[in-house]
Amino acid sequence: MANKLYTRELNREKPDLSGIWRWLDSDYFVDGSAQVRALPKVSRASRWLPFLFLHIGALGALLVGFSPFALLVAVILYWTRMFAVTAFYHRYFAHRSYKTSRVAQFIFAVMASSSAQRGPLWWAAHHRNHHRLSDKVGDLHSPTVSGFIWSHIAWITADANMPTDYDSIADLTKFPELVLLNRFDWIVPTLLGVSLLLSGFILEQYFPQLHTNSLQLLVWGFFVSTVLLFHGTATINSLTHMFGSERYDTDDHSKNNFALALITLGEGWHNNHHRFPGAVRQGFYWWEIDVTYYLLKLMEKVGIVWDLRPVPEEAYGTAVKIASGAGR
Repeated sequence: MANKLYTRELNREKPDLSGIWRWLDSDYFVDGSAQVRALPKVSRASRWLPFLFLHIGALGALLVGFSPFALLVAVILYWTRMFAVTAFYHRYFAHRSYKTSRVAQFIFAVMASSSAQRGPLWWAAHHRNHHRLSDKVGDLHSPTVSGFIWSHIAWITADANMPTDYDSIADLTKFPELVLLNRFDWIVPTLLGVSLLLSGFILEQYFPQLHTNSLQLLVWGFFVSTVLLFHGTATINSLTHMFGSERYDTDDHSKNNFALALITLGEGWHNNHHRFPGAVRQGFYWWEIDVTYYLLKLMEKVGIVWDLRPVPEEAYGTAVKIASGAGR
């Protein structure tokens, strides 16, 4: 009896590490993910807090000042992470429009994860579901069905959209490192922020001629860059279903938008993409700038990626619009 009491007392003193890990796990839900996905898709106030935090952090630029070096870091992190999102979260994980090695897919998944746009499997599953129901009832982020604010940002604040639909991405769940990265998707953005803070401190001490510091690098390199990156990506969910031109007669409101293609490295050719989602290239003609595709072609030359799926010949037919069909 004494031993049982002693053991019970020891267990009381031990922290419940399993409970802590569940709280940190983005894919753990007390009621089960299936039940959460079945909830009404309505915004919850507390889920706006991360966005509020990021935007307030970006406004910190007014307090920490400006330096060319901090701006350079912000620009580099915007473009490199945008490429990781467009080339890997979107064209690779969501559409499997080319092949790469297990090592490369993990490295670029980590890079894309630093964008704070959740994990690669969550991103891919939601995007695949979007294509299945584009601009119809059930589409996760359609401006024509649910309005601009919902399609741009509010859809991510609904509890029902938080779990990862693993059934939609069975081809990806065989990689445990991707599942782990998806479950603990907050780790990489946090490490990026901490590394910028520490780098700024070191630069301030040893390279004062750069006129930067820890808070400045954190604000510009993480907060400003991440907020701009989020809104750049989100315009594809919202604005490319509202403004632009339609080359193909798809059964949704997807449009080609040159300006949005520039800020998203080619994702703005959205009508092209919705007609032929499996093609790795989204700007079908030379004047349709698609930087993500150009970079993937370079990566193909050095053997990082291969088997890039081309634009089907039927995309270049003489008709101005091509009826939607098997390409969706």
